[in-house]
Amino acid sequence: MRLEPPTFQDILRARAVVHRYLPPTPLVQPAALSERLGFEVYLKCESLQPIGAFKVRGGVYLMSRLSPEERARGVVTASTGNHGQSIAYAARLFGVRAIIYAPEDANPFKLAAMRRLGAEVVLTGRDFDEARLACEERAARDGFRYIHSANEPDLIAGVGTYALELIEAVPDLDAVIVPVGAGSGVCGTGIVMKTVNPGIEVIGVQAAGMPVVYESWRQGRLLELDGGSTFAEGLATRVAFELPLRIIRERVDELVLVSDEEMCAAIVELMETAHLVAEGAGAAALAAAHRLRERLAGKKVALIVSGGNITLETLRWALATAGYPPAVAGPAS
Repeated sequence: MRLEPPTFQDILRARAVVHRYLPPTPLVQPAALSERLGFEVYLKCESLQPIGAFKVRGGVYLMSRLSPEERARGVVTASTGNHGQSIAYAARLFGVRAIIYAPEDANPFKLAAMRRLGAEVVLTGRDFDEARLACEERAARDGFRYIHSANEPDLIAGVGTYALELIEAVPDLDAVIVPVGAGSGVCGTGIVMKTVNPGIEVIGVQAAGMPVVYESWRQGRLLELDGGSTFAEGLATRVAFELPLRIIRERVDELVLVSDEEMCAAIVELMETAHLVAEGAGAAALAAAHRLRERLAGKKVALIVSGGNITLETLRWALATAGYPPAVAGPAS
């Protein structure tokens, strides 16, 4: 069955549910950051969500939409961390059993958070996509409701609610930059912005080390990478998915790539200028803003800061990579 993208009206309906459980996140304007970039910067602080990422919005809305029979069966999903936390958080709200498959070297901070929220965590595979395949086998075998991390219209509608908050706060916005893993966030943003004002530029950003969505968008076909690496686990996927790519091609103006080193520098800059702690994915939009600063000069630009779950080990490494004192150890690979 062909999945249909959520509509703007679907996102409005999702807001009525999401706001029962999650208040709007702050929107801040660090003057120092605007001065450095040469345009008016607005940071949408999704890193301050209960799980540290915008994905919780999608989890809450999707879980609210499950049938009684689906809730009784329980749900299973795969994640490197933030999507898994969103499903665990929402499952606890609605009294649903949740099983999360994650790669063996997943962020321990995120794994512990999922377990604290009551989810059963299964570690398997060398990366997200190997964990996802094992998860899909489990769902087919045991009859759980499988929640795909991207091919889920209700997830996209739920996360799109942050874009509603953003455009209501800054109705004359010129551009918004969104980190892209599987793509739910940039899809929800694109649907909202292009409905309200097609002139608002929607820009997605991926890690240069794992550019599967970028390459799929550029080549016009779904791709799968043989390898690749990035410390930004929220951006680490080797497979592009049908529904997000279709929405991206219709609603997103541009995708750009940033290096791990650029994301490390952005992590430090967010701490210095906005007093925000972000993981690699959370800082990716700022890294992209630096690449695009000449073209965006003088405009009003929103950066989505989503992903505040950085370990101390990775933070030390990021500081060292950005030119600060040497790290005690490198990040988890």
